This record gives sequence, structure tokens and C-alpha cells, in this order.
Amino acid sequence: MGGYIYILTNAHHSVRYTGVTSQLVKRIGEHKNHFYKNSFTDRYNIEFLFYYESYGHIQDAIDREKVVKKLNRQRKIDLINSLNPEWKDLWDEIS
Repeated sequence: MGGYIYILTNAHHSVRYTGVTSQLVKRIGEHKNHFYKNSFTDRYNIEFLFYYESYGHIQDAIDREKVVKKLNRQRKIDLINSLNPEWKDLWDEIS
């Protein structure tokens, strides 16, 4: 089974969230609809997908998520800029 890592942020780009999933469209939809009330992403209105990577195996995605989570703020910004320099929400691209 494959997997994805993703980075979400809020409308002001001030807070970021890095996650991993095997079902990207479903998971991002849950974030956008605030499915998990009082979660970190719900409290900070983190619902905009600005970066994702696809992997053939979920364990590879989990391993990559651990690396990305340890990156400092600037390196995460650089990562987003490498794929999505306009910082557009990629929801329409994946849904």
C-alpha cells in the first residue's frame, strides 16, 4: 500500500502541519471540513494543502514524515517553494 506525506498551513501561512496518510484526498478533506474537532489543525484553521509527496509504500512515507517534521521552519518553506512557489492550495489538483 502506498502513502503520502503532506504539509498544510493556515490562510496566513503562520502555522504548519506535517502529516502522513495512505488516502490523501480523504485525509485532506477531513482537515478542510474540520472533521476532528479541537484537534491542532481544527484549532488553528490549518486546511490548505501546499505540499505533498507520494510513495509506493506507506513505511517510506512514514519515514519521510519523520525527517520532514524535524526540519526547521525555513527548510520547510524551502521545501514548499520547490514544488509550489506560488503557495496555491493544491486541493483542486488532488481532488
